[in-house]
Amino acid sequence: MTNTDRENDSSGKPAWRVNAQTGVLTDVLLGKPDHFRWVPLNSISAVNQANQEQLGYRFDKQKAIQQHRQMVEVYEANGVRCHFAEADEGLPSSVFTRDSSFMTPWGAVIASVQTPPRRQDYSVVSEFYRKAGIPIWKWVTANHFEGGDFVIVKPGVALLGWAGDRSTQAGAEQVAGWMHDKGWEAFIVPIPPQFVHMDAVVVMLEENLALVCEDALPCYAIEWLDQQGIERIVVAYADCVKLGGNVVSLGNRRVLSMAHNVNINARLRDEGFEVIAIEYDMFAIGGGGVHCSCHELRRD
Repeated sequence: MTNTDRENDSSGKPAWRVNAQTGVLTDVLLGKPDHFRWVPLNSISAVNQANQEQLGYRFDKQKAIQQHRQMVEVYEANGVRCHFAEADEGLPSSVFTRDSSFMTPWGAVIASVQTPPRRQDYSVVSEFYRKAGIPIWKWVTANHFEGGDFVIVKPGVALLGWAGDRSTQAGAEQVAGWMHDKGWEAFIVPIPPQFVHMDAVVVMLEENLALVCEDALPCYAIEWLDQQGIERIVVAYADCVKLGGNVVSLGNRRVLSMAHNVNINARLRDEGFEVIAIEYDMFAIGGGGVHCSCHELRRD
């Protein structure tokens, strides 16, 4: 595929774009786990690491690499092309590519990550886009906003979160302004810091159907989802703070999940979804699930 092919489809529109976070996933951006290790990232990882002796947690680098490889194999087996940002020894958590950029209908946005160990993650993703010939639409410059807080609920409608210690209100408002300029609705909702990002709270599964942790949202946000016609599979608080809702829709009622999401996986299967569950505890204990570990580059 040439750069021109990447930038334009048969209609002349940018080929690298995401207009909805449902539909068949065709291309995904992943990080490389070569230098991954546990570092303090968020409330989830802080609690896990503070209790690791009592809970028997132990970081195993080879196990982490094997788990990441299994995730890649699942994508490839389901027809998803995997693209990779390069690993950097100074950026152990850049493997969580959901946060350092996000794709829109107009191209990629380079995010501004607040967490100190991740503030330079933009360097590896921006280099990826440059080498791949994928246009960068915007850069977040107003304080901080991270890709995990950007949810396309449906074409023309986005949900933006901020918890303060990661994305901030100023960052969310900057991104919302860009969306408004393009005629989109962008609804901003603050969330408690223990939920980290909106993609641990609201994850789209299929058109007008989402996994939602209602305990993390104010009542007006739930009413807004109702107004948007979004049906919900409810994630309990206890599952939510263990990244239970952090799954990836592959399209056609297929979902990539994690083996420890026992309750969520059972509920999804009851709802008629094919659930592909992988062992991913080395990353989940470190603060990120399978949804944190990818960003859509293109969906059909």
